[in-house]
Parts: sequence; structure tokens; C-alpha cells
Amino acid sequence: MINYKNKQRPEKDMIFGIRAVLEAIEAGKEIDKILIRRDMTSELARELFGALNGLEVPIQKVPIERLNKITVKNHQGVIAFISPVPFQRIEDIIPAIYEQGNMPFIVVLDGITDVRNFGAIARTCECAGVDAIVVPLKGGAALNGDAVKTSAGALLKIPVCREHSITDALKYIASSGIKIVAATEKATQNYTEISMSEPLAIVMGSEDEGVSAENIRICNDMVRIPMLGTIDSLNVSVAAGVLIYEAVRQRGVIESLLS
Repeated sequence: MINYKNKQRPEKDMIFGIRAVLEAIEAGKEIDKILIRRDMTSELARELFGALNGLEVPIQKVPIERLNKITVKNHQGVIAFISPVPFQRIEDIIPAIYEQGNMPFIVVLDGITDVRNFGAIARTCECAGVDAIVVPLKGGAALNGDAVKTSAGALLKIPVCREHSITDALKYIASSGIKIVAATEKATQNYTEISMSEPLAIVMGSEDEGVSAENIRICNDMVRIPMLGTIDSLNVSVAAGVLIYEAVRQRGVIESLLS
């Protein structure tokens, strides 16, 4: 079995060295995250920090030993991981969907960090005609080549909105006339008992924490999937597939395709 946590990225997915990272930022490269050595104080480092100011990119300050484990080359205390996935903003996606005369169908991932689950959910979303996936800037799965591979390429086809705050993104979604449904074991309603035929956003949380309490409060409905066996929950990617295709069924998409 592959250990995804310890698996090193190929160097083609990385840019290292202060000047190289600066050039990548100036060129508008999609960056998954940047690791910076703690206590960097050089003039060139200050230039890098200036370029990063206001940039929607996760930045981690780490000991130099961690950087040295990633590459033995002269990284100068900076390594950037390039994402093959182009990022978009939910504020641009939703108006465009309405302008096309369609009902928005959004999936929001709150704290899902496993790249395999993320890729599987993205694949289901693309197959089911979901308009966009919303993920957090920090605290989500890496948007790298492994994610694209596990999604069977779906992440290159469906818009991915990486947002600084999932809470703020949900508030914007709610203000756009979209019903928000959270999947949680704490719900009293089964997923088949609510309407999903209107403009819709489905929120899936991490397997250990679930959807955060702050985000639950923004949602219109909470739903659960009934468990008939002795295990008390489904894998999050499977649960997402169940809810997504319930929405597809209620919207009559399957019937229209078969008719």
C-alpha cells in the first residue's frame, strides 16, 4: 500500500530557490503551498515576503531540516509546490451559472484532507454535473498531481474554488439564493426526506470532525444517511456520492437522459 503521507512529490511539481519562486509568482503560476525556512531575513527574502503579501497561497514556516528532506538541491530556504489545478472564485462561478439560465449545484468540502477521498469526490462531482467544488485555502487536501490522478482527471475539468474562509464562502452561497445542505450524523432527517431540486450546495466534512459547528449554523438543512449494519458511518467519498446522486435523481436528470 502506498503511504501518501510520506510520499515525496516529483521535482517537476516543485520550484525551489527564492528567485525561481518569485518568478513563478510573477508569472501567475498556480501554487498549492509554499514552505519557507524559519528565521529568513535576507533582502531577497524580504522581497519574497512582499510578493506573497495578499496572495491566496498557504505558507508554512518550517525548520530547514524539513526542506532538506524534500530536496538536496540549493533551495535557499524556499520550496513552492505547483498545482496542476487552476483555481477559481465562487463569486465568479455562481453569477455565471445563473446567467446561463441554470440552477447552481455546488459541493463544499470542509476539512477533507485525504487526497484519495478528495479525488474520488471530485470524480463523482464531474460525473454528476456538479458546477464547482469549494475547498479551503488551508486545512484541505493537497491539489497536486496525486489528487488529479485519483480524480481520473476530473479536477482538470470541474471548477475548483479555493477560498480563504469556507464560512465566508457559505455565507456568499446562501446570499445567492442557494439552499445549503450539510451531511452530518447528528441530523434527524434522512437525505431522501428533503428537497434537493432547487439551487443547491452540499457540504461534506472530514471523517473525524465532520462539518464544523460554525458552518452547520449557516446551512438550511442537515441530513444523515441511515446505517443498517454495525459500522456507524460511510467513507466520506461514498457518502458524498450518495447525496450527490440523490440530488441528480430529484432534479430529474436521470429520467431526462433515459427518455
